[in-house]
Amino acid sequence: MSAETVEKAIEKKPSEALLSKRRKKLISDPLVDDNPITIQVLGICSALAVTTQMKPTLVMAISVIFVVVMANLTISLLRNTIPSRVRIIVQLAVVATLVTLVSEILRAFAYDMYKELSVFVGLIITNCIVMGRLEAFALGNKPYDSILDGFGSALGYSWIILTVAFFRELWGSGSVFGIPVFDYVSGIFGDDFSLATNGLMVSPVGAFIILGLIIWVQRTKTGYVEH
Repeated sequence: MSAETVEKAIEKKPSEALLSKRRKKLISDPLVDDNPITIQVLGICSALAVTTQMKPTLVMAISVIFVVVMANLTISLLRNTIPSRVRIIVQLAVVATLVTLVSEILRAFAYDMYKELSVFVGLIITNCIVMGRLEAFALGNKPYDSILDGFGSALGYSWIILTVAFFRELWGSGSVFGIPVFDYVSGIFGDDFSLATNGLMVSPVGAFIILGLIIWVQRTKTGYVEH
């Protein structure tokens, strides 16, 4: 064997950059082009249920980001040791453990928020976004890529529910994060000027309307057509 052949044999491929073009797409695609809510139509229940106010929605978004990222990391680390026949059970056990951890943290440090979100946080276990990323990506990819994929998908979910919550709280209650925006604006223009709220926005119908408008704007911009 010649020296040139030996050099070729031991030559290593250059490692991929931490934020290469492919890896950036793992984060950017779920934000718009492959959004889990507006394109894949997943996680709709929580998008309608918890978005009446910004505070619980923000807590829900952070919880989902934590659960999806950590679940993707855990399943990716275990991907070569999980028998195919029990993979769904293992995934559910991992997600349930993480959701329980989130629930107990809220119970210990934010009890009022825990009482408001306890049911919906528990339902993260059955969220199709979480299980979908574990089954479709984490089981077949390395840990770092799985973290990026989970973060991108959860971030795509989060910005949608936060947008819905912003408009629902603003138009339904006249406030944002509990700050009475409508009262401040009305005070600027005097007693004769008053901004009225819309009770429809605090109902699930309002969430459907806002979510539908977001989907319409997004799909008009991207040109996405449902087949």
